Amino acid sequence: MKNLLRMLGKLFEPIRKNAMFFVTMYLLGCIVAWLTLPNTKGAHLYDNLYPELFFDITFLCILLWLIPRKIRGWVRAIFYILLYGVALVDVYCYMTYDTTLTPTVMMLMAETDSDEAGEFIQTLLSPDVIFGKVGVILLMIIIHVAITIGRKYLKLKLTFTSVAKLWLERLAALLGVAALVGFIWCGCLSWNNKVGFFRLMTAKNIGEVEHILTEKDHAVQYQPAYRMAFSAYANSLTAQQIKKLQKACDKIEVDSCSYTSPNIVLIFGESFSRHHSQQYGYWQPTTPRQKALEKTGRLVKFSDVVCPWNLTSFVFKLLFSTYTVGDEGEWCDYPLFPELFKAAGYHVTFLTNQFLPKAKEAVYDFSGGFFLNDPKLSAAQFDTRNTKKFEFDEDLLKEYDRLGVDTIQNQLTIFHLIGQHVLYKQRSPKGRKKFKGDMYKESKPHLDARERKTLADYDNAILYNDSVVAEITKRFSKEDAIVLYVPDHGEECYEDDLHFFCRMHSAEITARLAHAEFDIPFWIYCSPKYIKNHPEIYKQIVEAKDKRYMTDALPHLLMYLAGIHSKDYNETYNILSPNYNENRKRILKNTTDYDSLK
Repeated sequence: MKNLLRMLGKLFEPIRKNAMFFVTMYLLGCIVAWLTLPNTKGAHLYDNLYPELFFDITFLCILLWLIPRKIRGWVRAIFYILLYGVALVDVYCYMTYDTTLTPTVMMLMAETDSDEAGEFIQTLLSPDVIFGKVGVILLMIIIHVAITIGRKYLKLKLTFTSVAKLWLERLAALLGVAALVGFIWCGCLSWNNKVGFFRLMTAKNIGEVEHILTEKDHAVQYQPAYRMAFSAYANSLTAQQIKKLQKACDKIEVDSCSYTSPNIVLIFGESFSRHHSQQYGYWQPTTPRQKALEKTGRLVKFSDVVCPWNLTSFVFKLLFSTYTVGDEGEWCDYPLFPELFKAAGYHVTFLTNQFLPKAKEAVYDFSGGFFLNDPKLSAAQFDTRNTKKFEFDEDLLKEYDRLGVDTIQNQLTIFHLIGQHVLYKQRSPKGRKKFKGDMYKESKPHLDARERKTLADYDNAILYNDSVVAEITKRFSKEDAIVLYVPDHGEECYEDDLHFFCRMHSAEITARLAHAEFDIPFWIYCSPKYIKNHPEIYKQIVEAKDKRYMTDALPHLLMYLAGIHSKDYNETYNILSPNYNENRKRILKNTTDYDSLK
């Protein structure tokens, strides 16, 4: 009996030998979770917080227990420093930026110089921070240190009777059994999350990471240590691709440039299904200005254009890289088209209302914008760019006017709109909303009032987008200019009889899904002066409007319009070329042939 009690009591040894560590780190995990819980409606703690935290801390205690006693204290001290330190940074980020640790936060930290680091430390020690949420963690550290010192200098020696010792052995045995059962039970509850986190941390590239995060049951990084590890890994993945992009940039060769089109304007839209465009037959008047421009003959609408992905960051990498789906290697092995334009002598202006780095940035934006915001790559691509975002896209045009680049010869100007990005109701000013939910009762009788309101918000966002792109086009209508409009991907908004909006990232690509999320509008506008000066290009555009096209080939069309001669140009990808390969397979998400679905 005694031997059994002692054996069962041994099960409690890892926690007993590291009791202070177990209690403080479990408490720290709970406190950080409480402190970083968003103060918004519907926000709640991670469902498996307490069991998974018990599993994690117990696991660390087991590791410590297995380490030789001589160095156990040093290893435990390192754990304390790391876990307390990461918790302080995490809570500080939440206080300052309204977000916990993210890959973008870590990227910004890595770019911090010594002066900025000094300012950060001063801020961390300011009264506002110390007496805020960060102060709770600091107070816990102070109490922990005080208890540790007290235990060292106030050692108590207790003596027990034989009866008391027996009861203590029984208690230890009971706690040992409870610890074992609890560890196994909590491990089972946490298993799926651990597997999910392992998948994240073994992804081969940042795109794969992002795709994993679109899955419904992806891993929850419920503690600062997990967020720190993931952020570091995400940055390491992007660093690998940045190195490849920089290497490709160093090998750029432009043989010559005729500056065929002195003003090329490229408008990147966002989340726009052509089946919600009046131009393409949608029943609501969502694009009256573009339709009016089409009637003049200067705007040529392309009828069969698809995007290669339904995620902005994936599409943007293909839109900017001269790589096309099916080429050897990866997108980052090829130069980015603005680099070629700049090397050819064009002045490249980039105005984005989405991809500017900020602390509170989702991994999708981080993944989509890292190659645009890397200092070396940004300098290689752009001469002029904005430094702040705006609530509404029309302000990008005001920013263009403020920058004063309109008098420069041979320009490539890129407008990257936030377009119809969710939340739709935030994408158009209050006074510019024409459509109301009640207008959809007959056409969408299966939708409830809230869903009809969302649909109206989406169409209002398209209508507002119509005014923005029309205004941009108007700004260049008196120049020798050509304007191209292409959204990144399509969007679902209660299509057919579905009660769904946005995009089905992890779904199998069916004909219905491809129709809703990959069919996009695409048009080219030529100013009167451009049509007069380049009648052959205008004719080519008109003749090409019904050809099959996927937007990963866009850089090759742009190089042709500029007259850039380079080894990176491939005329079989240029839809205006007589050698354009219209039979090239349009592969969606690297898996599905779009045209086979039809």
